Amino acid sequence: MAPASAAETARWCADADAFGIPVSLLVIPGPWRGARLAERPDYASFLRARRAGGDEIMVHGWEHRAGPEGALPRRLVGRAVARGAAEFAALDTAQAAAKLRDATAVLAGHELSATGFTPPGWLASPGAMRALRAAGFSHTTSHFGAHDLRTGKLHRGFALSHRPGGGWSERFGAALFETQARRAARRGGLVRLALHPDDLGRPGLREVTLRAIDAALTEGARACTYAELVGSAVG
Repeated sequence: MAPASAAETARWCADADAFGIPVSLLVIPGPWRGARLAERPDYASFLRARRAGGDEIMVHGWEHRAGPEGALPRRLVGRAVARGAAEFAALDTAQAAAKLRDATAVLAGHELSATGFTPPGWLASPGAMRALRAAGFSHTTSHFGAHDLRTGKLHRGFALSHRPGGGWSERFGAALFETQARRAARRGGLVRLALHPDDLGRPGLREVTLRAIDAALTEGARACTYAELVGSAVG
């Protein structure tokens, strides 16, 4: 989430409020599709209000765009999996630490903080993981679950997400979204629904998402943020 997606963020948050559930907001403090968070105090105010209402603020990289850093194999994997967004996939410890300092400084400038980090594309290099621990982050996420950086525990649960853009991949993913959410909740497992601003460009994906949330709650799932899941203080 960033100032460029303010309207979409508000729409998803309103949907969550209608269900009475909290969300973990993945914030990109740097330049992404336009203005930076530092240039938009109105958006920062929105985030502070969401945090006060029980939502979690998580750092989601610095600019959500992979650079030239790191070994070629890691860069190629990030490019293939995250379509150029895998910013932390190939960084060494110093490079990751610098981006984390920039991100947390912007948040602090707006009276915001975060204990959690979700890497763009869910890809973080070993160096990035070391930098997260050194910076005091308590948890991060991957495709496969939520990782407690203090204890090493993995809360297993695959992230369900859409692939907007039409075609077979969007239709196939949407068909599985509600079914998998219902099944995971029925088994007592972790249900993770990863929503993106671009999903709202396809009205059918929002409808699928709302049905999936309703299905999970009907099956007994209890909604929480990642910070609550790992037992960290909400930032």
